[in-house]
Amino acid sequence: MKIGIIGLPQSGKTTIFNALTRASQPTDLSSGKMEIHTGVVDVPDMRVDKLVEFYQARKTVRAKVIYVDIAGLGSGTKGEISGSLLNQLSQMDGFIHVVRCFEDDNVPHVLSNIDPARDIANMDAELLLNDQIKVESKLTRLREDGHKGGRDKGDIERETKLFEKLNECLLQEKPLRELEFSDEDERLMQGYGFLTRKPMLVVLNLAEGQPVPQVSNVAGAYKMIPLQGKIEMEIAQLPEEEAQMFLQEYGIEEPGLNRMIRESYELIGLISFFTAGEKEVHAWTEHKGATAPEAAGTIHSDMQQGFIRAEVIAYDDLMAAGSMAEARNHGKLRVEGKNYVVQDGDILEIRFNI
Repeated sequence: MKIGIIGLPQSGKTTIFNALTRASQPTDLSSGKMEIHTGVVDVPDMRVDKLVEFYQARKTVRAKVIYVDIAGLGSGTKGEISGSLLNQLSQMDGFIHVVRCFEDDNVPHVLSNIDPARDIANMDAELLLNDQIKVESKLTRLREDGHKGGRDKGDIERETKLFEKLNECLLQEKPLRELEFSDEDERLMQGYGFLTRKPMLVVLNLAEGQPVPQVSNVAGAYKMIPLQGKIEMEIAQLPEEEAQMFLQEYGIEEPGLNRMIRESYELIGLISFFTAGEKEVHAWTEHKGATAPEAAGTIHSDMQQGFIRAEVIAYDDLMAAGSMAEARNHGKLRVEGKNYVVQDGDILEIRFNI
C-alpha cells in the first residue's frame, strides 16, 4: 500500500517523511522541481515481538507501508494540478496531509500566516476541484457518445447516472469518500483515481513544546495527529540505544510516529494476520472483510487456488492460553472454511492441495 505525504510548501512534509523512513532528504527550500521520495516502513506491532518470543522464531517479517513524499502542490491558489503530479497522487491509496502549525521567522509561511484550518480547507478545495474537472469532462464525453451512437444506450445511461451522482456531490463541496458505491459503480470508476475518494489523515506539525492548537471548521472531518516533526526526525535518526535513552529522559513511551504509522495502516482499511512457527513469524497485510481463501492468496496464489481449510486462533486467545496445547484443550483453535472472514490478529495455518 502507498500513502502519499502532501501539504503546502514549507509545511514539513519532508521532515515527517525523513522521520518515518529514517531518510535524510534535504528539508530546506524546494528546488522548484517536482521531487518524489519513496520509503518503506515496518508497521510497529508488539504482537509480532510477542509471537517471536513465544515460538522462539528464527526469522521475523513485519507488515510494511510505503510512504511517498510528494512535492509540488501549490501554495493554496485553486487550479488544476499538473499532469505528472496528478498521476502521482492518483496512484496513492491514501494521503497524510501535513499541516504547518509552527512559527519560524526564517521560513515564512507561503500564505503569510499560520492558519491550519485555512490550509486544510485549501487542500480539500484543490483535490475536489481536480475531481470535478475529471467528472465534468467525462459527462461531456458521455453526452457526445449519446448523440453519435455506436455505443450501447444502456451502458451510457448507467455511466451518466453514476457521474451525475459524483458531480452533484462535488458541487455541494463534499468529498466523494462520503458516497457509497456498488460493485458495478466501482468497475465503472476504475482508472479514474479520484482524489477525494482516498482516505486522509491530518498531521498537525508542531514546534518543540508547542501546545496542540484548536482547529476549527474541520472538527470530525479527519482524524488528526499532533507531531513535533523536527524532534521526531531527530529521534528517528539516532542509534536505537540513544533514541531509547532520549525517550526515557522525556518520559515518552514511544515515538509519536509509531502511532501515525499504525493509524495510516488502519486508514486504508487494512488488518494484520499472522503465520507463526519456529522458522518464522510473518505479519501479512489484508483488507478488512477478506475471506480465508483471499488471505491464503496473499501468502501464495497456489494456497488460494487449492484452499481446503484454515486452522485459526486469535492472538489474544493464544497468549491467554500460554501454549497451543492449552488453546486446543479450551476450544480456541478452530477449523474454518471458505466463508470465514479473517479478523485482525488471527494466526492462520492454511491447508491446501494443488
